[in-house]
Amino acid sequence: MSRSRQPPLVTGISPNEGIPWTKVTIRGENLGTGPTDLIGLTICGHNCLLTAEWMSASKIVCRVGQAKNDKGDIIVTTKSGGRGTSTVSFKLLRPEKIGILDQSAVWVDEMNYYDMRTDRNKGIPPLSLRPANPLGIEIEKSKFSQKDLEMLFHGMSADFTSENFSAAWYLIENHSNTSFEQLKMAVTNLKRQANKKSEGSLAYVKGGLSTFFEAQDALSAIHQKLEADGTEKVEGSMTQKLENVLNRASNTADTLFQEVLGRKDKADSTRNALNVLQRFKFLFNLPLNIERNIQKGDYDVVINDYEKAKSLFGKTEVQVFKKYYAEVETRIEALRELLLDKLLETPSTLHDQKRYIRYLSDLHAPGDPAWQCIGAQHKWILQLMHSCKEGFVKELKGNPGLHSPMLDLDNDTRPSVLGHLSQTASLKRGSSFQSGRDDTWRYKTPHRVAFVEKLTKLVLSQLPNFWKLWISYVNGSLFSETAEKSGQIERSKNVRQRQNDFKKMIQEVMHSLVKLTRGALLPLSIRDGEAKQYGGWELKCELSGQWLAHAIQTVRLTHESLTALEIPNDLLQTIQDLILDLRVRCIMVTLQHTAEEIKRLAEKEDWVVDNEGLTSLPCQFEQCIVCSLQSLKGVLECKPGEASVFQQPKTQEEVCQLSINIMQVFIYCLEQLSTKPDADIDTTHLSVDVSSPDLFGSIHEDFSLTSEQRLLIVLSNCCYLERHTFLNIAEHFEKHNFQGIEKITQVSMASLKELDQRLFENYIELKADPIVGSLEPGIYAGYFDWKDCLPPTGVRNYLKEALVNIIAVHAEVFTISKELVPRVLSKVIEAVSEELSRLMQCVSSFSKNGALQARLEICALRDTVAVYLTPESKSSFKQALEALPQLSSGADKKLLEELLNKFKSSMHLQLTCFQAASSTMMKT
Repeated sequence: MSRSRQPPLVTGISPNEGIPWTKVTIRGENLGTGPTDLIGLTICGHNCLLTAEWMSASKIVCRVGQAKNDKGDIIVTTKSGGRGTSTVSFKLLRPEKIGILDQSAVWVDEMNYYDMRTDRNKGIPPLSLRPANPLGIEIEKSKFSQKDLEMLFHGMSADFTSENFSAAWYLIENHSNTSFEQLKMAVTNLKRQANKKSEGSLAYVKGGLSTFFEAQDALSAIHQKLEADGTEKVEGSMTQKLENVLNRASNTADTLFQEVLGRKDKADSTRNALNVLQRFKFLFNLPLNIERNIQKGDYDVVINDYEKAKSLFGKTEVQVFKKYYAEVETRIEALRELLLDKLLETPSTLHDQKRYIRYLSDLHAPGDPAWQCIGAQHKWILQLMHSCKEGFVKELKGNPGLHSPMLDLDNDTRPSVLGHLSQTASLKRGSSFQSGRDDTWRYKTPHRVAFVEKLTKLVLSQLPNFWKLWISYVNGSLFSETAEKSGQIERSKNVRQRQNDFKKMIQEVMHSLVKLTRGALLPLSIRDGEAKQYGGWELKCELSGQWLAHAIQTVRLTHESLTALEIPNDLLQTIQDLILDLRVRCIMVTLQHTAEEIKRLAEKEDWVVDNEGLTSLPCQFEQCIVCSLQSLKGVLECKPGEASVFQQPKTQEEVCQLSINIMQVFIYCLEQLSTKPDADIDTTHLSVDVSSPDLFGSIHEDFSLTSEQRLLIVLSNCCYLERHTFLNIAEHFEKHNFQGIEKITQVSMASLKELDQRLFENYIELKADPIVGSLEPGIYAGYFDWKDCLPPTGVRNYLKEALVNIIAVHAEVFTISKELVPRVLSKVIEAVSEELSRLMQCVSSFSKNGALQARLEICALRDTVAVYLTPESKSSFKQALEALPQLSSGADKKLLEELLNKFKSSMHLQLTCFQAASSTMMKT
């Protein structure tokens, strides 16, 4: 057969796969010139010409029929072109096995029902209700007899359609040898089928949408045809009959399947309820989950679940959901109360506080939990501070001799008066000074000092977290991002309102800290009405300056730590005032304590004299003051922000007076030592300083000082104090910025000079009076008469005796201090010369021999002590000589000179002590 056109060529098909009776569109070239030209169409070997609809030479629409092959070509045959070819293929999918109760968008041939039990097609009655294989796995019949199964499951059935269906019977009958893995697959198939059925009719409508469109087109075409013929208006028309037939068919179907469909509806309702439970199990399980998570402390999980439930069911109108959501709200409210209790519980860490505040913020707790926490923390700090005080006071009253825990003062860098004194080696004269205190005092902390340490430690452990909590409250970091955004405006208003309240809280804490510290260290600085609240200490003894300095250091460190927190200075001003008062009090107590120490120096006088005529007492005095000032070095220094302790005139005056008192106390000690009775002098401790060749080197154990010797030693010490010690002390006062140094020096010097003069006069009186008193009896011994006497043969014994006594005074003074010799001897000689002048002036007349004898003795005495003569003594000698008759002859003068030379020659050894160097300076 000749062909005038090219053979058909199929180049495309849509869709390219599907189940039987799927409508497809074929595209290609030379697919025919018209419907009559198309004589053949096969897809996968199945003839589809009956359903084919030629559209154009490049398009044909048809339905795929049931074919033996799963995949094959699309062959088009035309009269004009013959048998064609295909460049594409179509895949035929296996049709889904539809049960008798399954919905379907297309008609199912009931006469050729697919029996899933036998896995083969066979003709069965169209109304058969034989169930499909629900598990979707191969059925393996068991060897158990039906009779045994009926006895085992009495009254039950293995039929799916039965109300007494037994799943165990079904499994024993059909899957007794099935493996566990296959049963797990069966469960998966059941879930898939249940999910598929839960999709409802809409899914089937979507799946068979093309079928519905075709049915609609067909009905529309029939309607138009009937309308054109006018047959629908004739009674008993085809449409009326068709409607009646369809109604009867529907009623019959309903009657036949009413029981089955009723059970199906009930099963669907149960399935839907289970689906609801499964779908909304989050809400239904939420109350129990909340309780479990609260018990475990997983508050974050609870909050996240609550936020999710609130967003999903917060505004629901479903009664079941509303009921369960109300249960959730009840448990959340209980959680809010629990978190608030934990938040306000003390003690608590800052981390936990922030965590609980954030939880409460996320749970939208009413009020302001963060501010409540700040208030609770404030009360807790105040309670801790007062409890600390009450505990120490109670312990002190219960155990008055008990000391608080030991402090390691060996590592303390603070200067200690006694510690420094015992280690001082720069002043060589302090070697004999030793403290009478027990060394264990350094390791026992007074209760009040230990209380201040614990109190400040407590404040520093609590207040930083309290301050940081407020800072976090101000900047909003306590709250989560969501809560911060939602409540930012409201919180900003709260912060402005709460700033003054928080400032009052800080001021109250600082006020309590300062008042409690004052009650312990400065009890006189608090009012009587506050003594019970902040005081209550049994003040049996005053705190020493060392412990006050230690307390000052503690308070200073507290102030520095609080300043580092960036707390405003105006809130810390009360601590600065406390530090200033403590510094002033420490200075006063230290100076008073120094005065007490100096008062006890008299007990430590060992009367060992060195080369310069000094004992260790002046050096001990200077050491004691230097060490006291050294212990006050840290107290006197002004830390940043501190004022000088001497800024108040009252303080200056008190310090000046205490300093003067220290000087006068030592002067009083010297006076007491000089006037102490001999019986009160303890010489058992006397020792010789073998390191220096002092003039007491020959003292042995039974040595005892006389009152005159003690006077000389004290006089020597006074001279050294005036020339050196007091000036050195004034320099130390000036170095430590003391005020009124000139006044201190002037008053001290005046008191010292007064004591020196008084002691000197006492000594001169003790030594000069016996010598002066022995002159007159010596002159007139043996009824001597100036008018009737023999020619002079030499100096009489009374004058020699007086010179020997003067030499004894010289020796005694020289033994103590060489520097005192001129001062003492000049005064003694003044007294002797004055008495001698008086005696000469009282003589009514002299004979020649008497005048020569008197001139000899006066000149002998004058020439012997010439080096110690003062203007007063020279005047006395002159007056004595003027009272004598003048020598008239040269023989008398020659005799006088010979006798003077004889006297000087015979007493040369005794008079050597008066032959001092011409450069010696005499002190009047």
